[in-house]
Amino acid sequence: MQEFHRIKRLPPYVFEEVNRLKAEARARGDDIIDFGMGNPDMPTPSHIVEKLVETVTKPRTNRYSASRGIPGLRRAQAEYYKNRFGVKLDPDTQIVATLGSKEGFANMAQAITAPGDLVLVPNPTYPIHEFGFIISGGTIRHIPVSTDDEFLRRVDQAVRHSIPKPIALVLNFPANPTALVADLDFYSEIVTYAKRHDLILLSDVAYAEIYYDGKPPPSILQVPGAIDVSVEFSSLSKTYAMPGWRMGFAVGNERLIGALARVKSYLDYGAFTPIQVAAAAALNGPQDCVEEIRAVYQARRDCLVDSLERAGWQIPAPAATMFAWVPIPDKYTEIGSLEFSKLLLEKAHVAVSPGIGFGEYGEGYVRIALVENEQRIRQASRSIKKFLTEPVEMMHNVIPIASSENRTH
Repeated sequence: MQEFHRIKRLPPYVFEEVNRLKAEARARGDDIIDFGMGNPDMPTPSHIVEKLVETVTKPRTNRYSASRGIPGLRRAQAEYYKNRFGVKLDPDTQIVATLGSKEGFANMAQAITAPGDLVLVPNPTYPIHEFGFIISGGTIRHIPVSTDDEFLRRVDQAVRHSIPKPIALVLNFPANPTALVADLDFYSEIVTYAKRHDLILLSDVAYAEIYYDGKPPPSILQVPGAIDVSVEFSSLSKTYAMPGWRMGFAVGNERLIGALARVKSYLDYGAFTPIQVAAAAALNGPQDCVEEIRAVYQARRDCLVDSLERAGWQIPAPAATMFAWVPIPDKYTEIGSLEFSKLLLEKAHVAVSPGIGFGEYGEGYVRIALVENEQRIRQASRSIKKFLTEPVEMMHNVIPIASSENRTH
């Protein structure tokens, strides 16, 4: 039977190789320290859970909800943008509640993409930023990710030399996986360029509240006139340790938000109403829990940087996100990030995400998620120290070097 058209456009999932080996190791009884998936391990703050429990006992809340999000939740998100960014939004026309930022991004791609439309996407980046458009029939041109003049130069080069002309540019700061942070000057230049060249800007700020050692990351909507061309996606997953709740938002340009809302109206009835009520309680309630969650990630970041340095692996300290973006040690560069990740799992029982899984320019790096406590981080570092002292040649007998096909991202 012939393979389905959209499925043929999706390459083999690189992370699946590491996940398979991880499952096999656990089945053997190995204790795997898992820094692979960005899956927050902290409990959701109690006042949010209590609001969910209170609401779920009310019979009417088990009915279909609102695809755009209940009014109280959209008002809460508008208030968050006003307080955090100084941005005024109309909760009725400029905000849609989504089933996490990933679903919102994918359905925005469905809403705006015609077959063959070209979209500019940073590389490396979170896979949905690329594959949301590929699934929707679009094509992708990669821009090496950075927050300097080189990024805008590359965007300009792509716009001038691409046929058809790009319809949109994806932004993701603080960035997954690289942890890069953009400032308002950067956003201002991007907005000016986008308005001049009729580009839609899609900004993912899922990690806007996970930052360290400095001022909070901005929103692109703080730039005057940005709302004319921009939609921003956010999530409660990391901010309030609510990943499984699947609660996020798309906010911004009224026409684009309207298009997203129309697509969603055909696909879902929104999140379960008690989840939406609890999400509103998260946004409206005390925010000291956000500071506590941020402090846990910062302590883990500091522990990881210090412990791996002691193990002989120098890594840069991320300024934001719950990830460290780490160059693989020099002696392993020849085998690449996927094989290095497999070796680290096999020999040190430590799981990380290979950089190649986030795009071709992610080769040579691994992403380490801060989802294990400090004791486990130190335990992992001791295992890694032992691993790094072993000759690479001896390890080739354990896991074969990847073929070029396996390295496709």
